[in-house]
Amino acid sequence: MNNNRKIELMAPAGSFESLQAALDNGADSIYFGVEQLNMRARASINFTLDDLEEISNRCSEKNVRTYLTLNTIIYDHDLSIVRTLLKAAKKANITAVIAMDQAVIAVAREIGIEVHISTQINVTNIETLKFYAMFADTVVLSRELSLRQVKSITEQIEKDQIKGPNGRLVEIEIFGHGALCMAVSGKCYMSLHAYNSSANRGACKQNCRKKYTVIDQETGIEMELDNEYIMSPKDLCTLDFLDQIYDAGIKVLKIEGRGRAPEYVARVIKTYRDAIDSVENNTYTKDKVDFWMTELDKVYNRGFWSGYYLGQKLGEWSNGPGSKATQKKVYIGKGMHYFPKSNIGEFKIEAYDLNAGDTVLITGPTTGAQEFEVNDFFVNDKKDTKATKGDSVTMPLTFRIRPSDKLYKIVENTEV
Repeated sequence: MNNNRKIELMAPAGSFESLQAALDNGADSIYFGVEQLNMRARASINFTLDDLEEISNRCSEKNVRTYLTLNTIIYDHDLSIVRTLLKAAKKANITAVIAMDQAVIAVAREIGIEVHISTQINVTNIETLKFYAMFADTVVLSRELSLRQVKSITEQIEKDQIKGPNGRLVEIEIFGHGALCMAVSGKCYMSLHAYNSSANRGACKQNCRKKYTVIDQETGIEMELDNEYIMSPKDLCTLDFLDQIYDAGIKVLKIEGRGRAPEYVARVIKTYRDAIDSVENNTYTKDKVDFWMTELDKVYNRGFWSGYYLGQKLGEWSNGPGSKATQKKVYIGKGMHYFPKSNIGEFKIEAYDLNAGDTVLITGPTTGAQEFEVNDFFVNDKKDTKATKGDSVTMPLTFRIRPSDKLYKIVENTEV
């Protein structure tokens, strides 16, 4: 294995909680949206212009790159917003913008922000890549390519010395994990036609994830289908062939999930961090893969498949509308106070019981997503093994909590 080359692990950040979770669990870069002009305008909380400086500061402290997604369809009335966003991103030292519209690319180049080409452009061959290399330093390839096709492109970049505006060889990014859309590289019009709510403007209603009946209109006979959710693909997962991903010559592995909870970001990023490091250190084994897959099963997923990377001709469809996670979180209380001298956190129990031995999750804009087993705690200033609704609980912590933090209990999901 070539230890001189590293794969950059890119994490989704749909909130400050998720951003911190990504930073705490080994992300090399994060991508995020601001206001309405991104493909997760409705699916995540999203940040504002005023958040850019804090995002940049938090990430720069850990040497993590920051990518602003501005990859929706742009209309004339959006152009002033585009310019305002990009100027603010430049001022805040955001690393790059992920774009698909030529107007966004042009403004970014004009004011000196690094450009990454979005998968929405659907780059599938070396000639298209050469064209966009005039404007962009990184290209996110189409999701429909096989690893053989990806490797062919990376090899030709090296052979022909195709360089971006920064003078370095163009870097290739691919999606590594998370939700897949039935449409080509995410360009879908179902939501627009059905609800006048455009997926390409970040407002997808996900009607492809619903249950449908297919009827032969000539005979009136209902078609018998092996799977009820024929437009809802399983989630992409590349963890069990990361060594092949590495050999394909890609630079950036992108984790999808800006609409997911912070504990999803924490677990998926930690798992892929461990896996990528193992590939690069020549310690990547089947036993480790089996363990990592059980870790990924614990958080939101629709089941897993390898996408088109290994050459499948047809997709693998989900057999249900929601998550198949083996675990779920249950809200039990909120943060009240932190005592820094003794590293003690105080919580108010507002729902359900807390017992010694429970696995808990604490989330917050600065806390991120911290999961651990709780054993020693005090209930109403007395050492105890159980707390119920209305109790005040104090426990030792290795991190600071804040009044905005939420306390959850992690339990087995018996509904899957």
